[in-house]
Amino acid sequence: MTTRHVGILTSGGDCPGLNAAIRAVGKAGQDAFGMRLTGFLNGFRGLAQDRTMALDSNMLSGILTDGGTILGTSRDKPHRMEIGGRTRDMTDVIVDTYHRHHLDALVCIGGGGTQKNALRLQNAGLNIVTLPKTIDNDIAMTDRTFGFDTAVSIATEAIDRLHSTATSHSRIIVVEVMGHRAGWLALEAGTAGVADVILLPEIPYDLNRVTQAIRERTRKGKRFSIVVVAEGALSRGHAETIAKLVDQKRGAKRKADRDRAAANLREFHESHVGNTIDLTRQLEEACAQETRLTILGHLQRGGTPSAADRLLATRLGTRCAQTLVEERYGVMLAVHGQAIEPVALDEVAGNRKLVPGDHPVLESARLVGTCFGD
Repeated sequence: MTTRHVGILTSGGDCPGLNAAIRAVGKAGQDAFGMRLTGFLNGFRGLAQDRTMALDSNMLSGILTDGGTILGTSRDKPHRMEIGGRTRDMTDVIVDTYHRHHLDALVCIGGGGTQKNALRLQNAGLNIVTLPKTIDNDIAMTDRTFGFDTAVSIATEAIDRLHSTATSHSRIIVVEVMGHRAGWLALEAGTAGVADVILLPEIPYDLNRVTQAIRERTRKGKRFSIVVVAEGALSRGHAETIAKLVDQKRGAKRKADRDRAAANLREFHESHVGNTIDLTRQLEEACAQETRLTILGHLQRGGTPSAADRLLATRLGTRCAQTLVEERYGVMLAVHGQAIEPVALDEVAGNRKLVPGDHPVLESARLVGTCFGD
């Protein structure tokens, strides 16, 4: 039986290209394959509360260039959702909603958390296809995620602008970019923006190496330095502490001990949320040079998608419609070189793609003199 009635939602953090992806799934599904689409509002919460939007041709018209998502989004999880002031497992309610709408499949567009939640619904008996979006570019099994290119461009432009104020005032400028615990955004934006130091979560840094690099620039007559920091970057000492806490969690045999270790790990991560502020102060003291911090924050995920993200979201969306017609479920559509191919959700969910030590951009940045603090 050909897939005819499809639900679609966007979940997790917003990013450029979501509307382009919704449009592509909808227009290809309706015009080429005769599907009927129902949008669910605000992610998995919309499924739980049965809040819908009909995605007809008028609704899909003119949204490709718009940022955000016409469906809205949230970070709610099907199995752990705040309803009426308490946390509930809404999986059974979501399954009921799916069947009440006589859906043949559900398309979930989101990042790493969405892939895990989609797999849970697949395991609950629903037909699922997912699309990878995130400015972090950290979803496993895909070369690229839409939203990333736009975020790199925004962060690069910000770094470009900070060069002029840094050199005018002979300052060290520290720029914090997003990326969660993966360094793709910092690496590409920092390299494109000619940062002198780039600190990544994958490479725990030694503060002395960073200050040495900045002092060496000063000795060579350079009046300023640009330091790009991924929000998840850690010093070597902090990284060693986290590694110990992770080992304790893995080695715990009793659930109570595992829960305690997990709580300690969360507490440590939360205590280092302002790590970049501390780093800025440390650099100013160690280098005896005025230092300023700029945190780009949500600027990186808002606004009009780049041409590259529009194209990628469109390709992923149309390939999704084809996959639905083929009745291939339990998959994420992944970018492999120039191809877009389905990969099993259980190979994606729970995994994170990190920057490898031999990545070509990393190697090129080192060769032009960029310091990574190691």
